[in-house]
Amino acid sequence: MASVFTLIMEGKIPGHFVYQDDIALAILTIQPIREGHVLVIPRAEIDQWSDVPDEIMSHLNKVSRKIANAMKTIFPCKRIGLMIAGLEVPHTHIHLIPMDTPDDLNFAFAKNAEQDALKVTAEKIRTALEKM
Repeated sequence: MASVFTLIMEGKIPGHFVYQDDIALAILTIQPIREGHVLVIPRAEIDQWSDVPDEIMSHLNKVSRKIANAMKTIFPCKRIGLMIAGLEVPHTHIHLIPMDTPDDLNFAFAKNAEQDALKVTAEKIRTALEKM
């Protein structure tokens, strides 16, 4: 069965895309811990990050860094946190989260976001990426 991320890639369910290429994509999560919470996802359905081939992991890291640098221009924060948790969806994904404290990486603070707010945030990130 296809993961929710594959269904988003295939357009079967909506997603707020901020980046796409042949190997990876990045979308906003519908339950962000903080505004701007992005997921960087390989197109290949690979359950655990430790199974991701080196060349794909390298690409995911490059994409994550590029998006994080764009995010820093939009969201006032001390850092953009990077986390691989991997329990909620059996498809590897990297969380990029604006953060000021360790609590900003705590999933207990995740809340459902309004679709209109996600649309605006995705546009901000895409615009920042285009300017880089």
